[in-house]
Amino acid sequence: MNWEIVMGLETHVELSTESKIFCGCSTSFGAAPNRQCCPVCMGLPGALPVLNEKVVEYGVKVGLALGCSITPVSRFDRKNYFYPDLPKGYQISQLYAPLCTCGRVEVAGTTIGIHEIHMEEDAGKLYHAPATGETLCDFNRCGVPLLEIVTEPDFRTPEQVVAYLELLRERLQYLGVSDGKMEEGSLRCDVNLSVRPVGGHTLGTRTEMKNLGSFKAIARAIQYESQRQIALLERGERVVQETRRFDEEKGETFSMRSKEEARDYRYFPEPDLPPVVLSQEYIQDIRDHLPELGEAKRRRYAQQYQLPDYDCQMVTSHPSLARFFEELIALGTPPKQGANWIMGEVLGALSARSLSPEGLTITPKTLARLIQLVGEGKLNRNTAVKVFEAVFDTDGDVDAYVAAHGLEQVQDVELVENTVAQVLEENPQSVADWRGGKEKAFGFLVGQTMRKLQGKADPQTVRRVLLEQLGQE
Repeated sequence: MNWEIVMGLETHVELSTESKIFCGCSTSFGAAPNRQCCPVCMGLPGALPVLNEKVVEYGVKVGLALGCSITPVSRFDRKNYFYPDLPKGYQISQLYAPLCTCGRVEVAGTTIGIHEIHMEEDAGKLYHAPATGETLCDFNRCGVPLLEIVTEPDFRTPEQVVAYLELLRERLQYLGVSDGKMEEGSLRCDVNLSVRPVGGHTLGTRTEMKNLGSFKAIARAIQYESQRQIALLERGERVVQETRRFDEEKGETFSMRSKEEARDYRYFPEPDLPPVVLSQEYIQDIRDHLPELGEAKRRRYAQQYQLPDYDCQMVTSHPSLARFFEELIALGTPPKQGANWIMGEVLGALSARSLSPEGLTITPKTLARLIQLVGEGKLNRNTAVKVFEAVFDTDGDVDAYVAAHGLEQVQDVELVENTVAQVLEENPQSVADWRGGKEKAFGFLVGQTMRKLQGKADPQTVRRVLLEQLGQE
C-alpha cells in the first residue's frame, strides 16, 4: 500500500521586545539564571499582569505578512497545567479569540493555510544534570513574549516543511520582530504528523514531535516518525496519539506522554487582563508601514539591477545582507560586483568566524572603497581580498592599510615587461613546455612573474605581456 504523510506545524516565535509580555523584566538572552524575574513573571500572590503593547503590534505585523485576518477584539485565556518550569501553575495564552486567523502562504508550489496566530507567554527552562540526578530551573524565560503560529495540516513532505520554516524565519527577520535563531530557542517548531493511504480523506491518528532543534533535525524526525507509523499500520497495529521526543543522536522518536487536548488544560478567560480591542485605523497603519520583504526585494533586484536569480537569493537571504548590499549600491558600487563580494568574501568571512549577518563588523563604506580601488586599477583582486581579510574585524582604513604595506598595484608597464623577460630567461624549460602545448606551464610563468612583483601587478597585464614576449621569441 502507498502511504501519504499529513502534517501541521505549531511554531513558537520568541519576539524581540526589550521587555516581557506582562512585566518590565528584560528579555535579553544569556543572562545568569534567575536574574530577570519579578513577582509578575514568577506568579507571586497579588502581582497583576499588564500587556506589552509592542507584542500586539508585532503580532499584527506577522499576521498581515502571512495573509491573516486580524481579530478586532481578541482575548487572553488561562491554560492550566502543572510543570516545574511554570511557577504560576498556568500559562496566559489565547484559545477562544486569537489575535490572527485564516492566513495562507505559498511555499514550494503549495498553499499552506495558517489556522491561527495567538499571543502567549513562555515558560522557564529546565536543566537536567544526569551526573547528580538533579534538575535545575531557570525562570528568566518565564513571561518572554511568544507568538504561536498554527498551520492547517497541509504539508505532505519534509521538504515542504523546511521550505515553509525558512520562509517564515525570513519574514520574521525582515519584519524585525524576531531573530529566528533556533539555537537560542527563538524559533521552536512542533510537528503534528499522521499517515493515511494515498487518496484517502480521513486523517490518521497523529503524534506531536518536540525537541526539534534544527531544520535538518526536523526533516530527519519526519522521515523516521512517518516510517514508524507506516510500519505499525502495516502490521495491523494502531498509532497512539501522543507527544514524542526526537533524539538527534539516535535519529529516533520516543514517547514522552499522552497527547493533551484543549479540555485537558481547563481553559477559562484570563480575569486579570481586559480584551485587546484594535481599530481598523490601527491595523491599516501597521499594514501601510510593513517593510519590503525578501520576495519583493528579489523581484526588484532582478529587474532593477539585472542580477541573476541566485545572486538575488543570496544577497536577500538575511535583511542585514540586503541592507549592506543596498548601502554598497548607494555608495556607487556596481551591483554585480557588490553581489559578488557579498556572496564570496563577506559570507566566507562570516562563516569562518561563525557569525550571523547581523554580526558584520566591516561597513559598506569600507568595502565600497576597496571595490573602488580594484576598479581604478590600484589593487588587483587577489591583493584586495587580502586587504579585506585584514580590515574585516576592525573595519580598518583600507587606504591606510594599503599604503602602510606597500600594496598599491604596479602601474609601470616597463617594469612588468622587464620582469617578464627575466622570468622567461630563468625558466627555459617552462617556455619550451608551453610551446609544446602544456597550458599549465603558462600559469607557472604568470605565477613566477607575480611573485617577483610581490603580487602587486595586474594579472591581466602580466598575461598580455607574457603572450607578447612569448610570441616575439
